[in-house]
Amino acid sequence: MQTTPSSPSRSLHLPLSARIWLAVVLAMTVLTLLSGWVIRMTAEPPLREVMVRNAAGELVGQGKARLRPPDGLPVEAPPLQGPDMSHPPGHFGSGPEFMVRMQNGELMHVHLPRPPHSFWSRPPYGFFWMLGLVGFAVALGTYPIVRRLTRRLEQLQKGVEQWGTGNLSARVAEQGNDEVTYLAQRFNHAAEHVEQLVTSHKSLLANASHELRSPLTRIRMGLELMGSSPSPAMKAEISRSVGELDQLIDEILLASRLDAKQSDLGTVEPVDMTGLASEECARVDAHLELGPHPQSVIATGIAKLLRRMLRNLLENAHRYGTSEVEVQLSSVTQDGHEWVRLCVCDRGPGVPPALRERIFEPFYRLPGASEREGGVGLGLSLVRSIVQRHGGSVVCQDREGGGAQFVVLIPAH
Repeated sequence: MQTTPSSPSRSLHLPLSARIWLAVVLAMTVLTLLSGWVIRMTAEPPLREVMVRNAAGELVGQGKARLRPPDGLPVEAPPLQGPDMSHPPGHFGSGPEFMVRMQNGELMHVHLPRPPHSFWSRPPYGFFWMLGLVGFAVALGTYPIVRRLTRRLEQLQKGVEQWGTGNLSARVAEQGNDEVTYLAQRFNHAAEHVEQLVTSHKSLLANASHELRSPLTRIRMGLELMGSSPSPAMKAEISRSVGELDQLIDEILLASRLDAKQSDLGTVEPVDMTGLASEECARVDAHLELGPHPQSVIATGIAKLLRRMLRNLLENAHRYGTSEVEVQLSSVTQDGHEWVRLCVCDRGPGVPPALRERIFEPFYRLPGASEREGGVGLGLSLVRSIVQRHGGSVVCQDREGGGAQFVVLIPAH
């Protein structure tokens, strides 16, 4: 039986705040030790010689430290002691001692006493006390800073865990102006995008189920009423319902593939938009306007998707615009980039300004539109998805003289 390795327990690891705090304290401790060593290495050597001068500046005597053998004597020789100095060095207290021989031959003892050592400065406790105090000060001063930083990381972690459990509306606080804030902003943006995508898929599934039920119900009723000798009208109605059902399934599948950014929908290549528009306009008897100087307009994209986009716009114009459908095709330059501008115009009732964004939502119909007019509200949604897949944009505007026009911009080749 294959066993999976168990993940290490989180209780065995120190929290991030403790690890950062310990790292700072250890770093300051090492820095203090290095500083003490450098200070000791660069400090002035202890005094080893003394010279005595009178008020006129004349040298009246000189001598060396009592704790160091005089020059010319072997190292292992005992320290210099005069006949009247039989006591060992340090008899009069701490501090350097010198044996000074005057010019008249007299030998004198010079002692530079030090003040008594306190417990805090007594070697070797002095340096270690300083090291301990520095470590305590660093630990006390850095902990609030480290804790403040790691608390935001912990909030981010809790938000991610809450979002991962299924609460897609969970967001994290965006405080400050650093990398943690940027990470929180990117997480909130990604979470919002995923939430919108999941909501869109749920809406697509719910609306698709509702829209599929209508043609299936009509087909079922038609079969029940058909009897042994179906009438031509009944056959036509069933055929129309089957065609509507097939179109709906095709549009739902295409919408799902467009939502999946990694799906392969075809080869991106130069597409002759002039020829494509001519074919589609001839199919539905629409007028194609190429401007005063007609020329071939080439776009970069997937030919079958661009054809589907134009076909949906023409069908929408015929369905709701009723007459005088016109397609305008040209090349324009905006912001230093070349674009293909495609405009599908009609003379219908137009679209209210408040609804010009909603008509691109899946399964949305304008008030008053009925199922008998055809379509389920996915046509314009597919248009926007196709255009965005090609890096372009589409908007709905009023047409001069009445009606509506859909303006599409896609990158030119």
